[in-house]
Amino acid sequence: MVKKYLTFQKSNSITPYIWTVLCILPFYFIFQTSSMIRIIVGILLTFLFFILYRIAFFSKGWAVYLWTLILIGISITATNLYSYVYFAFFLAYFLGNIKDRIAFFTLYFIHLVSTSISINYNIVVQEKLFLQQLPFVIIIWISVILLPFNIHNRKERGQLEEKLEDANKRISELVKLEERQRIARDLHDILGQKLSLIGLKADLAGKLITKDPEQAQAELKDVQQTSRTALSEVRKLVSSMRGIRLKDEMIRIKQIMEAAQINLVTEGNFNLKNISLLTENILSMCLKEAINNVVKHSGARNCYISIEQSWKEAILTIRDDGCFKKETNVTPGHGLIGMKERLEFINGIFELDTNKGTTIIIRVPSDVKGGKGGSRAND
Repeated sequence: MVKKYLTFQKSNSITPYIWTVLCILPFYFIFQTSSMIRIIVGILLTFLFFILYRIAFFSKGWAVYLWTLILIGISITATNLYSYVYFAFFLAYFLGNIKDRIAFFTLYFIHLVSTSISINYNIVVQEKLFLQQLPFVIIIWISVILLPFNIHNRKERGQLEEKLEDANKRISELVKLEERQRIARDLHDILGQKLSLIGLKADLAGKLITKDPEQAQAELKDVQQTSRTALSEVRKLVSSMRGIRLKDEMIRIKQIMEAAQINLVTEGNFNLKNISLLTENILSMCLKEAINNVVKHSGARNCYISIEQSWKEAILTIRDDGCFKKETNVTPGHGLIGMKERLEFINGIFELDTNKGTTIIIRVPSDVKGGKGGSRAND
């Protein structure tokens, strides 16, 4: 709170000059009186106000109520004795910086009521010096009403933005962690079984090399073939980890459909906007998985892919006229389950309809900060 207050005071705008004038101005009003005692009292009250005002910015808990009530008392005294109402402006700014809502509303109400009563009293008694500055008094009174809420709402908005930024960073870290876990699972599924098989066959070939050379040679050929298959699958996995734009994925899908002799109909602009690279990458991976299912399992003759995008979300629809085959014995990270898992991390929605062919609808939220967020998530 104090740091923000000092930053406000060091602003390069006209604001610091206004504050300086308001700090000097009470002495002008004090010296308008002819009583030496009132002059001394006024000077002491002024210095006391600024000292307590500074202390109030450091206070917490019950001390906030104490110092604020004392400051309100000094402000009312200055208004009634010296026609100096501008301490109310200092208090309005201070009240706007109080974070606790109960303390803010309580002290705001007390300050507003006491200041209003004090202003009306001086108008009724027709204090000459007070009436001469009536337009400025009205401005201060309006500031007492509006300024605390303006500052308080701005502070709350700033705090919410900070919390949102922290939450986005946390989500980004969680996405990275989950992606590492997914990569670990995929590597284990791809390499674990095949490396075990290579090890077993290599041991068997070593035992058969003297007893049955032909069988040993066959086992070594199997080892060679298994290693090539494992290498090919690792390359595919690494390729899928790279950021893929939807428009680039569509080029490959058209080639696949042409090779599979499936008629492909597309609709919409696949060059997405306001979508993070992470979201578009997951969308591309889901599209790739869905098309693989169409080619391998559906027996479809026609496939329809459409994309719609609004300010709120992007909707990807994949529909075919084949038959739906439910996946069995599918481990997490593969097929429809894998698509659902990936979409969960970006608050995406997966819908499946198997009436009259298969229709997959994928909804992902738009993100106006997509470029920045996407680059972080894919570090």
